[in-house]
Amino acid sequence: MNVEQIYTGCLAEATYFIQSKNECAIVDPLRETSVYLEKIATTNTQLKYIFITHFHADFVSGHVDLAKETGAQIVFGPNAEAEFEFYQAHDDEEFEIGDIKIKALHTPGHTLESTCYLLFNEHNNPYCIFTGDTLFIGDVGRPDLAVKSDLSQADLAQLLYQSLNNKIKPLNDEVIIYPAHGAGSACGKNMSKETYDTLGNQRKLNYALNDQLSAEDFINEVTCGLNQPPNYFPVNVAMNKGINKAFDQIIKNGTTPLAPNDFNKMGQSAMVIDCRKPHEFAENHVPNSIFIGLDGGFAPWAGTVIEDLNQKVLIVVEAGRESEAVTRLARVGIDNTMGFLDGGIEAWKNAGLKTEKIRSISAQQFEAEINDGSNIIDVRNNGEYANGHLVKSTFRPLDNIHQNIEDYNIDTEYYIHCQGGYRSMIACSLLKAQGIKDVIDIKGGFVSISKSTSLVTEKENITV
Repeated sequence: MNVEQIYTGCLAEATYFIQSKNECAIVDPLRETSVYLEKIATTNTQLKYIFITHFHADFVSGHVDLAKETGAQIVFGPNAEAEFEFYQAHDDEEFEIGDIKIKALHTPGHTLESTCYLLFNEHNNPYCIFTGDTLFIGDVGRPDLAVKSDLSQADLAQLLYQSLNNKIKPLNDEVIIYPAHGAGSACGKNMSKETYDTLGNQRKLNYALNDQLSAEDFINEVTCGLNQPPNYFPVNVAMNKGINKAFDQIIKNGTTPLAPNDFNKMGQSAMVIDCRKPHEFAENHVPNSIFIGLDGGFAPWAGTVIEDLNQKVLIVVEAGRESEAVTRLARVGIDNTMGFLDGGIEAWKNAGLKTEKIRSISAQQFEAEINDGSNIIDVRNNGEYANGHLVKSTFRPLDNIHQNIEDYNIDTEYYIHCQGGYRSMIACSLLKAQGIKDVIDIKGGFVSISKSTSLVTEKENITV
C-alpha cells in the first residue's frame, strides 16, 4: 500500500494518490491530469476510483477529464448533484482497491455533500482518513460557503459539530488526518502549516476536537471572524458541478505565441495579466495591464481581483513559464487565456509600442517624501491591519478594492503598501488601469516600513 500527498503551495491544496497492488485511486484531483497519468504509468496500475470530498470552491477539479482519460469512476457522497455521470456513495459504503478498502463517511457541515474517506490497510485496520474541508490541521472548514435559503451558517456549523463528534472523533488516535488544504487557504481561518497529523495529536491541538466544547461554543467559534469569501468561490463551485472546457485545449490556446502587434490588437478586447516579478512590471509594462506575479499567491489573487472569470485573457510572462501561468489560471476557472506576448516586453518595445511605469520606492524614501496631507493606502487584510498599521493610513483591502474605486481621485497621488510588497503592486496596477494616474508602490511593504522608518504605528480592530 502506498499513500502519497501531492501538495500545491499556491492554492494550499492537497490531493492524494493511493495504490494497492495493481489498482489505485485519487482523492480531490487538481485541474491538470498529467501528474496523475504519470503516476499511473509509473506504478503500472489501473485507476479505479476518483473520490471527491465535496464541490470545492477554491479551485476547479479535473475529475471529469481524468475519468474520460482513464475510465475510472467518479465518487461523491450523499446529496451531491452534478451535470456529469458519477456514483453516489451511501454513508458507510466501502470500496475495494487492491488489498485495501475505503469507507465513505458522510460528514455534512462545510457543505451538505461533504464526505470523508476512511482508508483501511491490508490488515483491515483504519490507517488514515481524507477529510476534505471537514477537518483541517488545527482548524475546521468554514460553514458559510454552502448556505442555502433554508439553512444558515449556524445550521451548517451545527451539522459540522455533529459530523465531527459522530464520525471522526470515535476513530483511533493513530489514524492519520489528510485534509484538502493547509495554511493560506481561504477555506478556513487558522490552519496549521503542517499538512497532516494524527487524530490523537489533533485532539490535543485542535479546538474543534475538544470534548469540553459545547455545540453552542463550537458554532460561535467557527462562525465568528470569517472574512468575506473571494468572489471566484461560487463560480468554481458551479464549474465543479458541470462539464468544463478540456484542460488540454486551455493549454493549447493559452500557450499560443503572439507577435507584439497581434498581442496589442487582441489586447483591446482582453485583459492583459503580467506574470513577471514586481520590479520588472514597475520598470516597463503594457499599458492597462494587471500585475499578478507567478512567484506569489498567483491563482487565488487572479481569481479574487479578476471580476469576470469568463473574459479573454492575454499574458506577459517569463520565457519558459507560459504553460505554468495558463495552468494556474485554469485551476481557479480562468479558462480563456488566448496567448502570450512572444519575446516579452523587450519585443513589445522593439516593435515601437508604448510602455508604462509604476514608481516603486523604498520605505526610507517613503518616509522622506510624505507629509500630513499624503494619501497612504493599506491594502492588507483585516488581521494584518489590526495587528499594526500606520496612523495616517487608509484601510482598503485588496480583496474588495473594486468596491472602492469611486473613493479615489484620478489626479491625486497615492502611496500604496501591503505586508511584503507583492499585493501592493497588484493594487497599483488595478488602480492605474482604472485611470488613477499617480500610484506609488512601497517596496517591502509594512515589514520594511516597521523596520526601516520611525513612522508612527498603532493597533486597532476594524470590521470590513
